[in-house]
Amino acid sequence: MKIIDEVMTTAEAAERWEISAITVKQACSGQKGLPPRFKESEEFRSKSGRTWLVTKAGMERLYGKEKE
Repeated sequence: MKIIDEVMTTAEAAERWEISAITVKQACSGQKGLPPRFKESEEFRSKSGRTWLVTKAGMERLYGKEKE
């Protein structure tokens, strides 16, 4: 697998895992005073421009294997 396939936007991740995009964004930013669920610097990048980027490894840790 190519390294570029290991990183995706929250919208792409939501589609691939069949979950809400807001769920993935909240895992990046935290919600209701809680810290982010992703491990910063390993599993997500706080916004590239206006877009959150997440890793496949982070998504699999939080949500299991990608939907086929």
